[in-house]
Amino acid sequence: MATAMITSKGQITIPKSVRTKLKLEAGHRVEFIETAAGFLVKPVTRDIRSLKGILPKPRRAVSIEDMNRSISRMGRMR
Repeated sequence: MATAMITSKGQITIPKSVRTKLKLEAGHRVEFIETAAGFLVKPVTRDIRSLKGILPKPRRAVSIEDMNRSISRMGRMR
């Protein structure tokens, strides 16, 4: 069982064995979920592929020329 000590600032260092199993790296976020048995620590990070499909497909395809015109118009508005 891995353990950690809380600093006077309320911070902990997650033991390497736990970071490895949870695939945590510097900059990742963790979530603390309260359960009847205690707290569950869970990574909040997502694989980019999990975002696929959250936005609807556009009604029509947008060409590179259309994108460039829009970018150009936005630049002139400033």
